[in-house]
Amino acid sequence: MDSKRAWAIWGIGVLAYLIAVTQRTSFGVAGLEATARFHATASALSAFTVIQLLVYAVLQVPVGVLVDRFGPRVMIAAGAALMTIGQLQLAAAGSVPAGVVGRVFVGAGDAMTFISVIRLIPVWFPSRRVPLLTQLTGQLGQFGQLISIAPFAIVLHGWGWSPAFLGLAALGLLACVLSAAILRNTPETPSGPVVQPGIRESAADLAKAWKQPGTQLGMWSHFATQFAGNVFVMTWGYPFLVSGQGLDPAEASVLLSLFVVVGIICGPLLGGWVGRHPMRRSTMVLAVTFTITAAWLAVILYPGAAPLWLLVLLVLALALGGPASMIGFDFARTFNPSHRIGTASGIVNVGGFCAALVTMYVVGLVLDLLNTNGFSGGHLYSLDSFRIALSFQFIVLAMGALAVMRVRAKVRRRMALSGELVPPLREALADNRRRRAQYRAELRAGRISAGTGEGEGEGEGADAGTGTGKGGSSRE
Repeated sequence: MDSKRAWAIWGIGVLAYLIAVTQRTSFGVAGLEATARFHATASALSAFTVIQLLVYAVLQVPVGVLVDRFGPRVMIAAGAALMTIGQLQLAAAGSVPAGVVGRVFVGAGDAMTFISVIRLIPVWFPSRRVPLLTQLTGQLGQFGQLISIAPFAIVLHGWGWSPAFLGLAALGLLACVLSAAILRNTPETPSGPVVQPGIRESAADLAKAWKQPGTQLGMWSHFATQFAGNVFVMTWGYPFLVSGQGLDPAEASVLLSLFVVVGIICGPLLGGWVGRHPMRRSTMVLAVTFTITAAWLAVILYPGAAPLWLLVLLVLALALGGPASMIGFDFARTFNPSHRIGTASGIVNVGGFCAALVTMYVVGLVLDLLNTNGFSGGHLYSLDSFRIALSFQFIVLAMGALAVMRVRAKVRRRMALSGELVPPLREALADNRRRRAQYRAELRAGRISAGTGEGEGEGEGADAGTGTGKGGSSRE
């Protein structure tokens, strides 16, 4: 564990996920071209991404079970192969149904990738590294969005539809070959035949993972924080910025790139924070959810087109959702035994993508209805129409926040029965300040070595009063 080989295995897994994100988000910058190529309405255009995400979401639980049964190597390589087939199909498609078939293959292959990579981390690295590496995996993978925003968009606009999607197919083939050749499921080679769990055992693990309130808390955390960013980047952000807000395509591309960069920067910071304050993970989830809600309210209620600085703040808020959604997988890891992590992670991953696909479809449907009724004045993507359609997000955000608070209370009740008490945030912060002051006083008095790190003291202080310290496995 934690060897050069482990880092190489993780690096190949991250590369495979990065390529999967490129395949997933490529349609976000091809929306206007797809409208012209397929003569598609807003509802038909949203169907491309909605059906892709529907396939992704439906397959999450089965894929999680299969990852626990067959291991990440087979699943990652098979997923890359399916995405290659999907992009080849899309490159040749000339109608909406043919294009949708391609996106179905892309969604199926994408569904096999992330939770398989996440499944590798606890096997190849010690537990202290897992929260940070989970964040890094999620955020480094988002470089795939930059590929779809810049190189893919350049090829799409310069060379045309088919060459652009053939290039994506080539990336999928590269991921397939590297994963099959280099990835290994565990550091050790099994000395005897590997006994795979049967269908009955897998079904029992699935039921146990779902009944675990910590898994449910992870799913609703993912639901509340992840969907708004996906809706923005994968489908409606580019049309909203260009046609609704009046930005030129270059400015819109820069804002979408900023979304990725901010997520990559914040991911490791949030992962380190979670490692130091495991009892406050759900608090961070709620804080990010409320931040996203406030940012969208400010943009939608602003009279006329929003100024650039406000759109930048919106993108910054949405970008926090990606790192915050990774907290859901940390819940799955800490509340489930190792042989059930893949299954629990699949359940968690359903949350945000179900919320995203419903929101994407409803936004497209509302835009079409407003255009049909004459509200849009003949302009399908008018600003006022976008204001009404995108307001549907507030319903989904409220559902997610309320569900997190409800399940969190259930988790804390269970923790209290086992002797793990979560003190109120105000008390925890006060105790943290007291411990830091005590630490500094002792340091000045020479009773603590000057080389002792202060970060550990802060982490323990934030979770003081639990009676369990930082090393426990079931932290809320």
